[in-house]
This record gives sequence, C-alpha cells and structure tokens, in this order.
Amino acid sequence: MHVPGFLTSRHGLRPVAMLAFVALSSCTSTPLPPFDPPAASPVSAAASAAGADEEQRWQRFALWVAALRDAARTAGIGEATLRDALDNVRYLPRVVELDRAQPEFTRTVWEYVDTIVTPQRVALGQERLQQVRSEADAAAARYGVPPSILLAVWGIESNFGSNYGTTPTIDALATLGFDGRREKWAQSELIAALKILQNGDIARAQMIGSWAGAMGQTQFLPSNFLAYAVDADGDGRRDIWGSMADVLASTAHFLARSGWQAGVSWGAEVRLPDGFDVARADASVKQPSAQWAAEGVQTMDGSPLPVFNDGMVLLPAGARGPAFLVGPNFRAILRYNNSTNYALAVGLLAQRLDGGGGVQAAWPRELQALSRSQMQALQTSLSARGFDSGTADGMMGPATRSALWRYQRSVGLPADGYPTLELLQRLQEPPASAEPDQSGAARSIVQ
Repeated sequence: MHVPGFLTSRHGLRPVAMLAFVALSSCTSTPLPPFDPPAASPVSAAASAAGADEEQRWQRFALWVAALRDAARTAGIGEATLRDALDNVRYLPRVVELDRAQPEFTRTVWEYVDTIVTPQRVALGQERLQQVRSEADAAAARYGVPPSILLAVWGIESNFGSNYGTTPTIDALATLGFDGRREKWAQSELIAALKILQNGDIARAQMIGSWAGAMGQTQFLPSNFLAYAVDADGDGRRDIWGSMADVLASTAHFLARSGWQAGVSWGAEVRLPDGFDVARADASVKQPSAQWAAEGVQTMDGSPLPVFNDGMVLLPAGARGPAFLVGPNFRAILRYNNSTNYALAVGLLAQRLDGGGGVQAAWPRELQALSRSQMQALQTSLSARGFDSGTADGMMGPATRSALWRYQRSVGLPADGYPTLELLQRLQEPPASAEPDQSGAARSIVQ
C-alpha cells in the first residue's frame, strides 16, 4: 500500500541526546510512555498555541524513541544499528490517520474477487510466471507449494512487484507504537525490524512497504521475515524486495510452515445436493472428501472431489451463492492473511494461472454488503433478541455468525450465517407472538 506525502525534514526527530532517556528494564516488562493526542485547537486559537502543541508532540515522540532504544538494547540491538535506524526517525501523521480509519462501506466477496481475479491480472501473472519460472520451480521443489499459488500471492500483495508500498518501515512502526493503539504489537515488530537491519539483510533506506509495517513484494511483517524469510539465491542476504528467488522461496516457506500439504489441492467449486443443510457449511464441520461425496456433494464437472481428510464446505456468499469444498491448504493461506475472501481469491487466481476456469455458479449480485453501521445494528438487534453476538463493532466475526445462524434456525430460514439487508430489516421489526431464546428454539410469550 502506498502512503503519499511523506513529512519534510523539519518533522524529523530532535537530537535525543538533549532529552531525558526513559529507562526500560526490558522490552516487555515496562510499558512505553503512552501518547495522548492533543485536542484539536479551536479555529479561533492563536497560531502560537497550535505550534506549541506540535512541538510537544515531537518532544514526546523523541522520548518514546529514547525509551525504545533502551528496549532494543535489551533485545540485543547494537549502537550502530540504533543510530542508523533511529537518529532521523520520523513521525508520520498519515499513518495514524490510516490506522484509525474504519471504512463505513465494505465489499461483497464477489466484488473482491472481481477486483482481484481480472483477465488483465491473469494474463500478467502468466507472463510473469514465465519470467520467474526457474525461481518459482525451485521454491516449489523445496517447499511443495505450486508456482501458481506463489504467483497468486505475489500478484495480490503487490501486483507482481509493481506496488508494494514506499513507506519506510521503521518510521511506520515507530509512529504506530507512539500512537498507542497497538503499542505493544508495534514495538515488537519494530524491534524485529531492527534485528533485520542488524543482520544486514537490507539497508534502512530500502526497508519499505505498507503504512502498516508489511514489507517487500509479498508483504511480510518483520516478525514473519525473521521466522520465514529465506536466502534462496545464496548471496548471504534475505531480500524480499529485490531478489525473486528470495521472494518466492520465502513465501513458499511461510505457507509450508503454516501447514501446506504438497500435492493437495486448495479446494474446488462444488454442487450441493438438494436439501443440503447449509448450517453444515461451517469450519466446525470437517470430514473426509469420501463422506462429502457419499452425501451427494459433487464437483461442477463431475470429476472426483479433491482428496481431503478434513474437508469443509464453504459458502462465502451464503446459501444463494457458489459453494466450495476446501481443505488444509486453504487454511494455510488463511494463516498468511486471515480473510476468507483473500484465501478464496488466491485459490481462484492460481486456478486461472494454471489455465483453469473461474467460478461457474452465479454470485447473488442482487445482495448488497452491509455497511459498518448496518452491521452494528444487526449485531445489536441479534443481542436484543437473545442471540449474543458479542461486541457490536460492525465487524462480521465468529460470534456474530453464530448468533445469526441461531436466529435463522429459530425462524425457519436457511442457516448460512450470512448477513443481508433483508435479515437486518426482519430483525428490526417488532417480535411476533413468539420470540426465540438463546438456544435458537422458539418460546411462547402468549400464555
């Protein structure tokens, strides 16, 4: 991801030698000084007051970095690396804006897939695969992950290396840590980034990526880099920015360590039998492919189902959309990015890169995605009716899916756990003569 408009040099860190250092006994036992953003000055406030607020922020940022230096020393980071990385570290307000942004509107799975798996990306991916064939084949042979999967991840993460962000990783993570919303996580990732610099894998100026701290052509966080990055070209450095051998091998290593099984498909689109209980399309229901086949689940072309010991049926758009049978390799992709839409897009793009077709069943394009506020209203309504959906945060998670599933069952609807505007409107209507209890059964309120 690209973050435009970096700050000028006047926003650089003041020399910290002139400021009091905050001692830390370790990077985890003592929290860094919290940052309370100054309140916005009224329009009528004097310019001097605004300037004083800004100056105070830079000073507090300098103190935070000073404390971070001590934590990094405790973690084994040497003085030369600390000087190189932190002497001119910058606070980037745009990073805070992006981190705090919570978009009101979301995309449906088909809108996401349509954006990712385009004819142009498929054609470009096939061209890039020929250009990096030797590196992709070497990574596949070493880790068992097919070249098409590696190219799909590469294509989604950075459009095959053309856009993996230009934000300095050190500055991004220092800003996120100082801001405080994810301070512990950001501090840990920042120290991991310092270890990468100390190891000599990359220079500070070339350590760039997204505003959120993910780096390189397949967007590794620094901690994942330390755990999974590979020097595949033998030059003594793990370079996921410029070496395609390292990029593809590191990505394959990540997936292999996440449970990828060589020679096994990620999944396949399937046709469900009439009367299939869509509530069984759930991560908690896993069984061998042979059992699914015995129940009437078939591939779209009638070929044998992929062989899984623990396959699960996936309905990413609910009961009215396409169905897929997915296995352990789909779950390995989820560990790379814990989004069903993402994992499905990787599998479908890889399928197209291998010369296969796209999704055959129709997406329910007449449905619209719920906005964040609509999702919050749905969660609130579910809880009000006795179906605990957890915190009404506007995010579709396991608790909300479970609550929705139980509500659908209680009123005789297909229990696919998929949120729709129709369901929201129904939930907001006054209850009829019977209302469901938390188990999903209806209990009479008329004695």
